[in-house]
Amino acid sequence: MQSVYEAAGGLPGLTRLAAAWHERVLADEVVSHAFEHGYRADHTSRLAGYWGEALGGPPSEIDETTVVRMHSGNGPHEEMDRRAIACFDEALTDAGFTTDPLRQVLHDYFAWATTTTMSQYHHSADDVPSGLTVPRWSWTSTAGEYRHE
Repeated sequence: MQSVYEAAGGLPGLTRLAAAWHERVLADEVVSHAFEHGYRADHTSRLAGYWGEALGGPPSEIDETTVVRMHSGNGPHEEMDRRAIACFDEALTDAGFTTDPLRQVLHDYFAWATTTTMSQYHHSADDVPSGLTVPRWSWTSTAGEYRHE
């Protein structure tokens, strides 16, 4: 069976999606706040590689603990999460991911990651444990059934 990564067009497809999402969030008055401190010039390619690893592609150079810490210690931010997911859904269309089941699986992964792994440690980035691995998502993963490796 083809992985979600392969169905999404591999790294080129996910890079297209990451670029569309990044453009959308930078234009959003709420979500863009997360980027006010700046971001790496290679953010889009690193994000695509990270999503790729999570969706069945090759390992990326991204350290999960570092990613989760970067998203932690900012208190609850449900509105920002909701808008980031809305930007992702719009980016799916922008990047040409318009048909199910791929579109739905990508949405489900992003919504889950945004509201679960990236939102677990509201109080402090120091609470994030070391040694986290990039969670994997497949055609059959659901938020209720997902098990961290």
